[in-house]
Amino acid sequence: MASQKLPNISPALRKQILEEDPKAFSKILPSLKHIRLILHEVIFGTDTSWGKRFDVVLLWAIVISLVAIMLESVPDIRQKHGDILFILEWIFTGIFTLEYLMRVWVTHKPKAYVFSFFGVIDFLAVAPTYISLFVAGSHILSVIRAIRLLRVFRILKLARYIKGAQLIGAGLNASKEKILVFLTAVVTLVVILGTLMYMIEGGENGFDSIPRSIYWAVVTLTTVGYGDIAPGTILGQFVASLIMILGYSIIAVPTGIVSAEMNRASKDDSRACLRCGETSHYDTARFCHKCGERIVLDA
Repeated sequence: MASQKLPNISPALRKQILEEDPKAFSKILPSLKHIRLILHEVIFGTDTSWGKRFDVVLLWAIVISLVAIMLESVPDIRQKHGDILFILEWIFTGIFTLEYLMRVWVTHKPKAYVFSFFGVIDFLAVAPTYISLFVAGSHILSVIRAIRLLRVFRILKLARYIKGAQLIGAGLNASKEKILVFLTAVVTLVVILGTLMYMIEGGENGFDSIPRSIYWAVVTLTTVGYGDIAPGTILGQFVASLIMILGYSIIAVPTGIVSAEMNRASKDDSRACLRCGETSHYDTARFCHKCGERIVLDA
């Protein structure tokens, strides 16, 4: 029977197919439409055993292809095993290309998938290898397929990590105006300090232009300190010392801003309405002012 050869699809999909064609699973071969429905569940779903197997195999293929790309960049390994790594890269590119085309074919809204976040990443995961036919070395950009490993959160049902990521995103989004003002102030500061050091030191100690002096100010203010340029005058060293001390205080500013917004987002999320998602409740409120649903606090 053909039904015994079909993947372990979900009861909902099986019911949908039987409603459209009661004899679908008794036929020797399923129709193209039914194959498309089954492949959609396997590729995009994780509730069936075949769907989980597909995603796990895909993740392993991504990891192995990334390892191959990194090994290819090592001169000794490239010299000894370059041909094998080249063949592997094209094999994996062929697999990912076929997978991408299948996703476009089976999805209900191809255009929405193609221009979605993962749709763009899936395309960029294979494009560099084909571009390398015209631009040498561009296949290294295929490491962007590492972003596809984010699907592991969906596959393993790690909802708590997804919620944590959403919390970080909410904190960053809420603090973007404050961070923008902070960055503007820092950029203005390094331009002024870089110009000042150019006037004090001049070209004798490496400050031969304002852009190069600004580069030094950025490196010093962020406490990185490469040491490729250093002030030689007493006044320049005094200014450099002030910039270093200022750098430690500046580093703490964005951290405090984001942390405060994340704490606020966490409190808002703990009092979110389970029905409508409303978060703007009073601390003493027991029911949602928007829909009347009882507010259940997170443990």
